[in-house]
This record gives sequence, C-alpha cells and structure tokens, in this order.
Amino acid sequence: MEKTLIVILGPTGIGKSDLSINIARHFNTEIISSDSRQIFKELSIGTAVPSLSDLKRVKHHLIQNLSIRDDYNASKYETDALKIISQLFQKKDTVILCGGSMLYIDTICKGIDIIPDVNQEIHTQILKEYNENGIEHLRLKLKNIDPDYYNIVDLKNTNRIIHALDISLTTGKPYSSYRKGLKKIRPFNIIKIGLNTDRQKLYDRINLRVDKMIKNGLIEEAKNVYPFRQLNALNTVGYKELFDYFDKKSDLHYAIKKIKTNTRHYAKKQLTWFKNDDEIHWFQPSQKNEIINFIQNSTQKF
Repeated sequence: MEKTLIVILGPTGIGKSDLSINIARHFNTEIISSDSRQIFKELSIGTAVPSLSDLKRVKHHLIQNLSIRDDYNASKYETDALKIISQLFQKKDTVILCGGSMLYIDTICKGIDIIPDVNQEIHTQILKEYNENGIEHLRLKLKNIDPDYYNIVDLKNTNRIIHALDISLTTGKPYSSYRKGLKKIRPFNIIKIGLNTDRQKLYDRINLRVDKMIKNGLIEEAKNVYPFRQLNALNTVGYKELFDYFDKKSDLHYAIKKIKTNTRHYAKKQLTWFKNDDEIHWFQPSQKNEIINFIQNSTQKF
C-alpha cells in the first residue's frame, strides 16, 4: 500500500479534532497538528487544544511543544512536520494532518517558497516606525518598494506587511520576487477532507465554543500571558480581545462578543481560502462513516 497523508481541514469550530481522532483510531495511526497556535504550550483553552483524554487516545505531534517566546514560522513548520511524517511512514501506511491554519496546510501539501532570513536591526526599525506612525505609513512604504505585493496583500494584515518590508529591505529586492508559488512534489499521496456545514449552524457552534472557553478559564489563561501581549503568537482571536478588556478599553461582555464576531470572521476567511482548492472533498461533520469509506476507497486506487 502506498503511503497516504490524510488532511482534515475546515473552519474553526467545525469538529476537525473529533473527526481526526476517529479516523486515526480506525487506521491505527497518529495525528500531526496544522494549527499555528496550538503549538504553543502557554495557549490551551483559547486554541481548543484536544483534551488530555483525547491526547491519550491518539498520539499527537506539534501540539504545545514550543513557547510563545520562540520564533516560529511556516518554513520551520514545513521542516518539522515533514520530518515527523517521514518517520511515521516508516511504520504507518497513513498519517493524519489536522488543523485550520491555511498556510501551514499549504506548506505541507504544496511547499513553501524559500525566503531569506530577516535582518533583526531592520525588523526593529520597522516596528519602531509602526509604533510611531501606524499601519498606513507601512502600507505606503510597501507600495513604493513592492507595488506587486501591495496589490495582492491583505492590507489589514499588519504581520504580512511588516514581513514583506523586512524581506524587501533586508535583501534589497522586492518580497514578491521570492514568491514563485511552485508546487513541490511530495513522496506520498494526499487526500484532503474538508468539513463544512450550514453557516448558521457553524456560527452557533462557534458561539457555544467561545462560551465554553470562558467557562473553562480563558480569562485566567489570557491574564497569564498578558505581560507578553506584544508577541506575534498572541496576536490571536480570543486573547487580543481580552487584552483590550484588561486595558480597560472595553468591558467583559463586549470582549466576549468581539471574540465570537472575530472568530466567525476568521471562519469565513478560512472557507474562502479553502474553497479555492479543488483537491478538497467536502463532507458534513456528521458523515464520519462516509468519510472513512471514502478514504478507504481512495487509498485502494493509489
């Protein structure tokens, strides 16, 4: 049997973790997380890390093995995840990749462009300009330096704008010149399973999950990491809204409401990204048996 990577993806709150555990138990295999925030050990409740009992039922990789202080990115994730996949394929025919971080999933399935390292002094200067002059200043700077990337980047995404400026100013070449977008050929087959449901059902699931996170101690967890709120790892839905509450910029009721709103917005963004991938086979969260049958039939064709 050829080696197969089963990718479980979909919007936040849809039930990916539960499905991946069921599939892993059926195929007697292990799970690699493709969640860019579950990888940090300080973030548990707000990132919906699987319960201790679920982690005991099936072995998971790349969950809570780093600190929010660690420098981590998609390129490092590609190296780490591919190494684990290779090791698991020595004893397993199937391996599961589960999560909703779009770039991390694409990094494993398609590869990532090789981007030069950033000059730390330049990065510090860009952050200084951002703090003193705001995001619009950086947008105009990017427009002058790299108009091609400026025309396609999400101008509301501060991190991507800063990263593009970091690379452009470090190398003296436009960031867009490094984005070749060439798909890498992996030495294993890939089956992508997408979960989705009626939008209102999804939004209801998200709202209930946020309420559960609050009940389980998200506010206390956010307080524990509040001193490090400037770190990129904490520019995350569920934490930044509570940071505003701690800073007395909002009351608790409004902060919780914003967490729900911003989580729904993120889910919509995920679906928009995934809908552009015609390799994904879509199912409802309740179709566990149908999904397992589909995977079995698909692996027999390889």
